[in-house]
Amino acid sequence: MIQAKGLELTFQTNDGPVHALKDIDLDIEAGEFVSFIGPSGCGKTTFLRCIAALETPTGGALSVKGMSAEAARQKRSYGYVFQAAGLYPWRTIAANVRLPLEIMGYSRAEQVKRVEDVLSLVDLEGFGKKFPWQLSGGMQQRASIARALAFDADILLMDEPFGALDEIVRDKLNEELLKLWERTGKTIGFVTHSIPEAVYLSTKIVVMSPRPGRIYEVIDSPLPRGARPLDIRDSEAFLQVAHRVREGLRAGHAYED
Repeated sequence: MIQAKGLELTFQTNDGPVHALKDIDLDIEAGEFVSFIGPSGCGKTTFLRCIAALETPTGGALSVKGMSAEAARQKRSYGYVFQAAGLYPWRTIAANVRLPLEIMGYSRAEQVKRVEDVLSLVDLEGFGKKFPWQLSGGMQQRASIARALAFDADILLMDEPFGALDEIVRDKLNEELLKLWERTGKTIGFVTHSIPEAVYLSTKIVVMSPRPGRIYEVIDSPLPRGARPLDIRDSEAFLQVAHRVREGLRAGHAYED
């Protein structure tokens, strides 16, 4: 589904080059839920943006569904959920979700059907006529996810979508996201700073080292695939994976050429 080989990205600035990514090798299979975790500035979001063709690598190779990232973008192979919900305040929730469908020229009937389907998928039935300011932060983020799902892309890229929410709301949305993933079979790339969140959600956890961003370790989760109860976080298997991620983050700080 997604394959990176020797991927590198260097930004040229007035103060000299900034090496954002270096020697990234990673394979993501169809239907996986892959979380990226590491210190701020380690290239987690940058790698996600490379997959989405929002940044252009300066070295190595990257393919998405067997084609270049740019070709995959043109074929609308992914939906992208940003850190902030990014909803237009003058548009209703339904109109916000409908926006990419309008841009892509879907018929009015198809727009209505797809909006109804994805609002139902994220448990926002009955809220289509509301405006963003009338919804809680968690509901706004669910609307943002619905918008990313509107054109039924195979890949969902999520850049810390729950980072600004309180812990109770975040837990609820984590549960809902796993149920959504189980129902849709999407391939998900998820950026987070939270070890419990990464372990709870993922089939695979990518631990990254500080800049230049490199992959220190890829951890395959032994937890059951699909929807998981929150109390799985008290299990021995969960705690062992969380410990391994934490140790990887510590060791990654000492990672050198």
